[in-house]
Amino acid sequence: MIFEWDDNKNRTNKQKHGVSFESASRIFLDPFLIVTEDTSSDEVRWLGVGSVDGVVILLVVHTHTDTDGTEIIRIISARKLSRGEIERYGYC
Repeated sequence: MIFEWDDNKNRTNKQKHGVSFESASRIFLDPFLIVTEDTSSDEVRWLGVGSVDGVVILLVVHTHTDTDGTEIIRIISARKLSRGEIERYGYC
């Protein structure tokens, strides 16, 4: 699995949400990761909800491609879940 992102978006995301894409990529190690399709965009995007080190719960917007058997995940944005989202996804 390879992760990629735009460095400018990563800097902006860190300033706005306090979450780096480097940290956000670690949700994909969560065995309880929840992934659903993001229907709010014309581009096929996915919402990943998972924890980092079992502590911080994040929502990561990303795309997913497979090139020659290599899974590539492009992170678009990442943030901590709101209280309502924590309850909705069953992390309470």
